[in-house]
Amino acid sequence: MHHRHWRRARRHYEWAACGPDIAGEERHRSTSPRGCKTVFSSRREQDSVFGSSGLGTRRPLRFLAHRLDLTQDQVNEASRILERLKIEREQSAVDLRRAAADVADAFDADTFDMERTDAATQKRVEAARAVQRAVAVTLREFHELLDEDQRSHLATLIRTRAIRF
Repeated sequence: MHHRHWRRARRHYEWAACGPDIAGEERHRSTSPRGCKTVFSSRREQDSVFGSSGLGTRRPLRFLAHRLDLTQDQVNEASRILERLKIEREQSAVDLRRAAADVADAFDADTFDMERTDAATQKRVEAARAVQRAVAVTLREFHELLDEDQRSHLATLIRTRAIRF
């Protein structure tokens, strides 16, 4: 009984995203056996694709290529742009882990090392600023890459949070 209930709840959750998005456009890419369309099977998967924790280049690139009707040259350039952003975010994650380790080391010592904690906090601030700069550069490069209609459509996708940088 429990297993059947879980499958029914999961099936409902997976296909619950049917219908238009906030802008009134279809946001789906595959069709279920019932004819309902779905984009993501869970919110966690959606956040991992477009979320602030990282913007991978594979699915967002396909999403942008489809939604903005990008040419092959634009797709190639967008891939390069998104890859640089991904690398910057990965470096930031490494810096944040190092800062956390420094704070833990300062806390674990016999006497609290305030200088080490301040340095770790500064690493975190610098990592966040580096990602902010990388996002700004990415947005500038996308602005230069896209034509007027594509920029307008991307602005709508950003406003409706269909994609986040």
